[in-house]
Amino acid sequence: MKDKRILYVSSEVIPYLPETEISSTSFEAAKMVNNIGGQIRIFMPRFGNINERRHQLHEVIRLSGMNLVINDLDMPLIIKVASIPKERMQVYFIDNEDYFKRKATLTDEEGNMFDDNDERAIFFAKGVIETVKKLNWSPDIIHVHGWLASLLPLYLRRYYGNEPLFSGAKIVTSIYNQDFEGTLDENMQEKVLYDGMEKEDIKHLKTPNYVNLMKLAADHSDAIITAGEDLPEDLSIYLGKLNKPILPYKNREEFSQAYQDFYTNEVLSE
Repeated sequence: MKDKRILYVSSEVIPYLPETEISSTSFEAAKMVNNIGGQIRIFMPRFGNINERRHQLHEVIRLSGMNLVINDLDMPLIIKVASIPKERMQVYFIDNEDYFKRKATLTDEEGNMFDDNDERAIFFAKGVIETVKKLNWSPDIIHVHGWLASLLPLYLRRYYGNEPLFSGAKIVTSIYNQDFEGTLDENMQEKVLYDGMEKEDIKHLKTPNYVNLMKLAADHSDAIITAGEDLPEDLSIYLGKLNKPILPYKNREEFSQAYQDFYTNEVLSE
């Protein structure tokens, strides 16, 4: 993996958000590649409950200032950056006043999902890709973590399908059992269709629940990592029928070597 470029895109990363399977695995995977001589970039949302002063986030003016069109509305993209202490790893934060200023991540104080989580997912996917384009950084692997990042494979393959910077990139999606109840906005499919997608490519978004978002991500990925135990049966069966490389669940003691082998022998050899 030495000198290979890996883009990590995650809904949460420690130390910026509390430790969960997603936030810790996103961090540990990036740290592992960084330690063996790979080049990494990490992207996550700048949720309003991230303490900017404590973590020393600052805006990157040269990367900010673009407007992203979400459901026919211009939404300003703000990019912030911070360094993870002691690790020599930078994290880029996708920010927007409307989508990420509130002092919470994905749910309100009562545990209810925010009504605009679908638009936040679209904004996050497009924001990451546009920022990487500005950085002119061509990744070998793009590794996606968390359902808020689940639209990234679709947008890379369809909306940005002719972008030379990503033409050689392999997409890996890690699928966790950190899901949510119910569905995102029932009009989510129409909002994605606004970006010129084919209806067949986003058929799963007719009912935008957790399982269908993961199916959509898997459809447009080159390889899958089972990153949580006890995935929904429907999802496990679907993944097994895709005829794509799948890494079974590995615990924390096993994952480092398993990920390296999977990246090298399954993903990059395709």
